[in-house]
Amino acid sequence: MRYLLFYKPFGVLTQFTDRTVPPRPTLADHVTVKGVYAAGRLDADSEGLLLLTDDGRLKHRLLEPAFAHRRTYWVQVEGVPDSTALDKLRDGVVVQGSKTRPAEARLIPDPALAPRIPPIRFRAAIPAAWLELTLTEGRNRQVRRMTAAVGHPTLRLVRWSMENLTIAGLSPGQWRDLTPEELRTLRRIIRGS
Repeated sequence: MRYLLFYKPFGVLTQFTDRTVPPRPTLADHVTVKGVYAAGRLDADSEGLLLLTDDGRLKHRLLEPAFAHRRTYWVQVEGVPDSTALDKLRDGVVVQGSKTRPAEARLIPDPALAPRIPPIRFRAAIPAAWLELTLTEGRNRQVRRMTAAVGHPTLRLVRWSMENLTIAGLSPGQWRDLTPEELRTLRRIIRGS
């Protein structure tokens, strides 16, 4: 079995092929290991942690909403959310007709991330801030919809961690095998869910 931690760059699809003409960048442009697939997805305009594996059972446990696994995102938003906006995120907001599960939400200092290519647009008249959001569900474009629902559209979205795994030490486009300790801890977390 293989377990890879990949730092997905902006603009890369979370699949190994693309049939559009011209084809868009995919995982195959970065990962040379055959037979692994993403345990989850990130939209092309999002960046950060992807776990790639050929372990179907682990993949199922991570993706099944009933198991409520933690995913932490660093989110650059337009404007500076006040305590009311943060409380709404913590309580859950209505997106696409139903309320999200409560999230952990807090303002953080600008994280030390590689610059995004292409860069985020800069608007002198509108400040930006960074949030750390931790979710236990994974709806389509959920983070973007949640920040928009509280009046702070997402400018940049980076998945920093999934349970005990983080992208610390990786640059966009890099991947590595999980360490034995990371895999043991992840399996222990999954068994406990």
